[in-house]
Amino acid sequence: MAQRSAAVLSKGPRFQVSKGLLTVLVSTVVLYALCAVAAPSSVAPNTILGTLEFASILAIAGLGQMLVIQQAGIDLSVAGAISLAAVIVTAVPDGDNSKLGSAILLAIAVALGFGLLNGFLIGYLKLNPIIATLGSNAALYGLVMGISQGIPRSTTPMLMEIVSGVSFGLPNSVYFALAALGLVVFMLRKTVAGRRFESIGSSSTAAATSGLRVKTHQGIAYVWAQLLYCLAGILIAGVISEPNGFMGETYLLTSVAVVVLGGTSLLGGRGLPTATVVAALFLSQLDQFVLALGVSFAVRTLIQAAALAIGVAIYTVNWPLVRSTIQKLLSMSSRRQNQASLPPA
Repeated sequence: MAQRSAAVLSKGPRFQVSKGLLTVLVSTVVLYALCAVAAPSSVAPNTILGTLEFASILAIAGLGQMLVIQQAGIDLSVAGAISLAAVIVTAVPDGDNSKLGSAILLAIAVALGFGLLNGFLIGYLKLNPIIATLGSNAALYGLVMGISQGIPRSTTPMLMEIVSGVSFGLPNSVYFALAALGLVVFMLRKTVAGRRFESIGSSSTAAATSGLRVKTHQGIAYVWAQLLYCLAGILIAGVISEPNGFMGETYLLTSVAVVVLGGTSLLGGRGLPTATVVAALFLSQLDQFVLALGVSFAVRTLIQAAALAIGVAIYTVNWPLVRSTIQKLLSMSSRRQNQASLPPA
């Protein structure tokens, strides 16, 4: 009997494409087709390479945000974390390649510290994630201003060469994003800790009853998120020659948007890292498309907010119920019209 059950289970599909991944893939293909027709400059080879650089950074930040959202949380310290990492790896070396390694280690150490702080405040003290990460964001920006003194510093030539270089036709930042994606997928899908992590996100109460260490897994999500934000900040410093102290502001809304567009539920549970990365490409190309059309920055922000709202609607609204309700209303309206058209007895 056990052998028969195993045989039945083995016949199931080993690879399944999630609804989120399929949706965002189709949307991305349609967007590129629209760009080719309405704004050809947005899909020019040089433009695509530039878009891929920033899409890679957004993808890494989105992966960090996804891990937090999987635990039904949200991390509003993403802006300060990315900005601080960019400032550290530019202000500390101040153009000296020999100091770049120590600056990167310092940025990683600071990211670990703030990740542990957020994890302790939210995972163990059970503070509201919005309040806790807003406080951390303020502290991060305090360090940004203390280190930079409001003066942008030049990126070291070595960092610029590593990040902005092109290998096999793609910017090196793309390979950093793919490496981050591979690590996250491996941790979530191929390790016991990753499967427990997703179980806790789906139902922390049931996980606690099963004896899982809920507080530890919820707290560690913020540690991994800070490390990914740190990587995103370092890449920004390698792409932009003189990053300022507010480069991370761009990623506050967009990091949440790519997670939602990728299909990961804001209520926690199973994460969709591959879909999140594709959503980062979609959102970056959408921004490039709008920019090519000559739309103002305010309208671009509104479009990003609209994309977030549409993503939430696609995955959270009960569309079968909406469709049946509309059909009932139309049927009732039709019956009333038929009754009104009948001649009086």
